[in-house]
Amino acid sequence: MKAVGYYENLPSSDPKSLVDLDLPKPSPTGRDILVEVKAISVNPVDTKIRQGRAASNGQPEVLGWDATGIVAAIGPEVTGYAPGDKVWYAGDISRPGTNSEFHLVDERIVGRMPETLGFSAAAALPLTTLTAYEMLFDRLKVTEPVAGGAKAVLIIGGSGGVGSIAIQLLRALSDVTVIATASRPETQAWVTELGAHHVIDHSQPLAEQVAALDIGAPSFVFSTTHSDSYISEVTSLIAPQGRYGLIDDPAAFDIMPFKGKSISIHWELMYTRSLFQTADITRQQDILNEVAALVDAGKVRTTTDEPLGLITAENLRKAHGMLESNKTKGKLVLEGFPG
Repeated sequence: MKAVGYYENLPSSDPKSLVDLDLPKPSPTGRDILVEVKAISVNPVDTKIRQGRAASNGQPEVLGWDATGIVAAIGPEVTGYAPGDKVWYAGDISRPGTNSEFHLVDERIVGRMPETLGFSAAAALPLTTLTAYEMLFDRLKVTEPVAGGAKAVLIIGGSGGVGSIAIQLLRALSDVTVIATASRPETQAWVTELGAHHVIDHSQPLAEQVAALDIGAPSFVFSTTHSDSYISEVTSLIAPQGRYGLIDDPAAFDIMPFKGKSISIHWELMYTRSLFQTADITRQQDILNEVAALVDAGKVRTTTDEPLGLITAENLRKAHGMLESNKTKGKLVLEGFPG
């Protein structure tokens, strides 16, 4: 089967950083389903692993943790899917990724694809949807009020993949006021179009801009990027006893400034449930199915435009480079394999 992977940790500009491969087609066992991959999207985690995880024993590493496709075969313990079903999922970071024609995944972290989206449009959503949903509703619990705080959430990095879906989920599933940050005219227009009530510029002091909204101190802050850079601003603007969540990987992160206001700190890693086979692992299937229903009801839209092209090493190198520029809007998607 065709696939894309790497043998060496190299810059995305290097032709050898991602290469086209021909690998054996896997077979499902246990609760795994074998998916014929139709489209994938590219996430920051792909670039981080390409740079940091070494290939071992001469075997290539295959990236990709977002996919849509059709079930081709099922393991003997599978109960929820049958060949021919259209599915979407983000997968398990400890297993080979989705940048391959056929891919094995545990059925418990797979949802049924929205009926109203094509493969490429749907592929933009699984990883960011799970990340945003888990942070907002499982970690920050934004529907549970903070005494004295404004019923509002500040999303730092509102125009990125996670921010783009977080805005929509908040509008669809809560009555919380959404404040999103964006610094360029096109990204400010994007987050407004997605439903943000207020847009502020993260290249300028945040606390002053939030105060100028005259809605009170937000109860929740969801930081998607450069979290270490905004500690002082966040501790100033967030409500006492508020809840703060982050998903990025700062080299150092000082939580002491949050102590005075008794701010709770919440990490979100979408892979935790699959990595540790948690007792609630099927929660991810439930989330994906719930959001598929929101999509089909017209309450959530895809966060991508046109696909970048076929799933090839050349196109994936281009996508990695775009992500590493930190100037993308929404999600980068590729659809189909050559031939």
